Amino acid sequence: MGWTSARLFARVTAAPAVVLAAWLLVAFPLLVAGVLTPLTGALLGIPAVAAGVVLIVRSVPGPSDGDGARLPWWPLVLTAGIAVAFVAVQLGYHSEILVVRRDPASYAQYTAWIAQHGRLPIPQQRGLIAGDDPALVYGSLAYYEVGDVIWPQFLAGAPLVYTVGHWLGGLTGMVLVPPVVGGLGVLTFGGLAARLIGPRWAPAAASVLAVCQTQQWISRSTYSEPVAQVLLLGALVLAFDALTRRTALGGGWSRWHTLAAASGLVFGLGLMVRITALRDLLPLVAFAGLLLVARRGQALPLLGGLAVGVGYGAVAGYGLSRPYLEHLSASLVPLLWISAAVVACVAAAVALLWRRGLPRGDRPSWLPTAAAWAVIAVMAVIALRPLLYTDTGHGDEATAAYIGQVQELEGLPVHPDRTYYEMSLHWVGWYVGLSTVLLASFGAALIVRRIMSRRAPQWVLPAMVLSWTVVTTLLRPAITPDHPWASRRLIVLVLPAFILFAVWFAAWLTRRLNSEPEVSRPEVRRTTAAVAAAASIAAMLVPTAITAAGVMTYRSDVGSVEATRKLCRAIPDDASVLVVDGLYGGYLQLVRGMCGVPAAGLSSSEPGRDVARVVAEIEERGRTPVLAASQPRHILPHVPPGTRISHPFDVNTEQDPSTLMEPPAGAWVFDGDVWVAVVR
Repeated sequence: MGWTSARLFARVTAAPAVVLAAWLLVAFPLLVAGVLTPLTGALLGIPAVAAGVVLIVRSVPGPSDGDGARLPWWPLVLTAGIAVAFVAVQLGYHSEILVVRRDPASYAQYTAWIAQHGRLPIPQQRGLIAGDDPALVYGSLAYYEVGDVIWPQFLAGAPLVYTVGHWLGGLTGMVLVPPVVGGLGVLTFGGLAARLIGPRWAPAAASVLAVCQTQQWISRSTYSEPVAQVLLLGALVLAFDALTRRTALGGGWSRWHTLAAASGLVFGLGLMVRITALRDLLPLVAFAGLLLVARRGQALPLLGGLAVGVGYGAVAGYGLSRPYLEHLSASLVPLLWISAAVVACVAAAVALLWRRGLPRGDRPSWLPTAAAWAVIAVMAVIALRPLLYTDTGHGDEATAAYIGQVQELEGLPVHPDRTYYEMSLHWVGWYVGLSTVLLASFGAALIVRRIMSRRAPQWVLPAMVLSWTVVTTLLRPAITPDHPWASRRLIVLVLPAFILFAVWFAAWLTRRLNSEPEVSRPEVRRTTAAVAAAASIAAMLVPTAITAAGVMTYRSDVGSVEATRKLCRAIPDDASVLVVDGLYGGYLQLVRGMCGVPAAGLSSSEPGRDVARVVAEIEERGRTPVLAASQPRHILPHVPPGTRISHPFDVNTEQDPSTLMEPPAGAWVFDGDVWVAVVR
C-alpha cells in the first residue's frame, strides 16, 4: 500500500508509547539489579527501542479503505506541528523544582539518585556521620527512613524516563525531559482522536489538549502524569489497531496478536508509573472477557501482555516503594480486593457465557436509548452535587491544616475538613470549559447508544476505560483539593476523555448537517456544517485558553538548578552534613543525592549539646563537619567565633499557587535559603 499519509500518521502516533514501554522493560530490571548506568542503559535500551519500533510500530495498520488512502498531509503535519509547538513553549517555561515540598521535587531527587548510582535503596551512611546517635534523623519529606537505608516515596516509572535526560545533560537535561514527554502526550492523543473520530479532526482535539492549563502545567515539572498519559493513551491507540482485523481464538500468530500483546503490556506498565492506574485497568479485564466470549484471537495476547506489565508494576511497588504503599494501605488494600473481585467475576461471566455468547445490547429495542439517557443522568447528578452536600474528611491532619491556611488566604469560611470533591466536575469546566463538558456529555450519550446498537464496536474499549475513569475520579478525586495541584488527578485520562467525546460530538453534528436531506443545495449544507464545526471547536478552545493564561506568566522555582550547584561546591568532598533546623525536610535528599555527601537532620530538644557531640563524632571519623540551616542564627551558636557562614542556596522566585474556588491565575513567591558553615 506504500507510505501514505494515513499510514504514517498511524505509526507516528503509536510510536511514543512503544518507545517508553520498551525503555521501561529493560531499564527497570537494571535498576532492580543495581546496574543501571549510561552504558548498560545504552547497550540494552537502544536495541529494545529499535526492536519495539520494528516489531510493533511497523505492525500498525494503515488505512483500511480508500478514503483513508486519500487522506491529505495536512492533518498529520498540523497535529505534529501542534505537538512541536507545545514542546517549544513548555521548554521556555520549564520549572526547576528541586526542593521537596510536593511531588515534582521528590521525582527529581529520585531521578538524580538512580541516574548517578543506578540502584536502590539509598544508604544512610550513618557510619560517616555519628552512627546510631539518637538525635539524628535520616528520612525527610517523601523519603522514608527504614532501618539503615532510605526508600523514595513513589514508583520508578517516571524517574526511569527522566534519567535519560540526566545522563545527557545533568540537572538541566533532567528538567527538560517533561516538556518533551508532555508533547508526546499531545501527539498520542491526536492519534487516538484520528482513529476514533477521523484524522481531519485530530488537530482540533490535539490543540484543545495542548492549550489546556493542566497539560501545560504538568509538562513543565518532573511529575509522573506526562509519562502515565503517554502510556495509557498509547495503549488505547495500540488496542484500536490490534482490533481492526478479526482473528479467531486459537489461530496462528499474526501482527494483530502482536499489537494486542503490546497494548496489554503498555496498559500494565502504567502501574509502574502511578499506583492509581490499577483502578483504570479494571475495565480492560472486563473487555478481555468480552473478547474471550466473542472468540477473538486478540484476547489471550492482551491478557498476557497485561499480566507482564502488572508484574512489573507489582515489583516496582512492593519491591522498591513498599513504605509508600503501606502509607496508602487504607485505600490501596480495598482497591486490591476490588480488583480481585473483578477478575473473579469476569472469569465467572466468561464461563457462564462461553456457550451462550454475548447478550445483545439492542434487545429490547429501547435499551440503547435508555443507556444514553443514563449517561446524561449520571453527569447531571455529578454536576448537581455542590447543591446537595459538602464533602468532608481528608483523613490527614496536615492536609486539613493546609486547606485551612489556603481558605484564610482566599478569604473563604475556614472549614479545614472540607475536601471540595463535590466540585470535581466544576474543575473540569475550569480547565476545558463548560461548553466542552456539555458537548462531551452529549457525545458520550450518543456513543453509548451506538455501542448498544452494535454500530460502534471500535468505541467499546475506549468508552469502557474512559467512562469508568471519569466517573470514579470525579466521585472521589482523592487528592489535596487546591489548584492547580488537584488538576493532576484529571489530566491523564479524565480531561482527554472530555475533549475526545466533545470533538466526536462536533464531528457527528457536522456530518449530520452536511447530509441534511431537507436542505437541497449542497453549498448551503457545506456552509452550515463548516460553521457548526468552527463554532464547536471555538467553544472548546476559547474558555480553555482563557484559563490557561494563568500559567503563562511565570516559571516555578527558576534558579534552583544553579543554586544547587553552588551549594554542592560550598560543601567539601569529605564533608558530613548536619542540618540543624527543620530545613532537613525539604533539603536532606538534595544534599545527599545531588551533592553526594552523607547528610542527617537534627531532631533534638537540646540542640546545643547534641550538635557539639555530633560534630565531635564526625571529626573522629576523619571527616569535615558542615552545619546547614535555613537562617544563620540557627548555626551561630554551634560554631567557633569567626567561622564563615555562607549562603550558597539563595533562590527568590515564583512558585505554583494554591486556589480552592477558582482556577489559578498567577504565581506565589518561593524563597529557598540554605546557609552553611564548614567547621574546621
